[in-house]
Amino acid sequence: MKIVLNPDAEVVKTIKEGLERTGGYCPCRLQRTPETKCMCKEFRDQIKDPDFEGFCHCMLYKKEK
Repeated sequence: MKIVLNPDAEVVKTIKEGLERTGGYCPCRLQRTPETKCMCKEFRDQIKDPDFEGFCHCMLYKKEK
């Protein structure tokens, strides 16, 4: 299992700019809570699932098997 950045450089650039604007919170979420701080709780929970493979909510990270 490994976590990699989205291979689409434009997506990565856009999301990283959003993270800078929001102080590290997922720019795709309306609420600013500890659960939405990048790397968000939703994706951390998905990482724990051995059967999960795919992108986080904002498409910045991808879990590969």
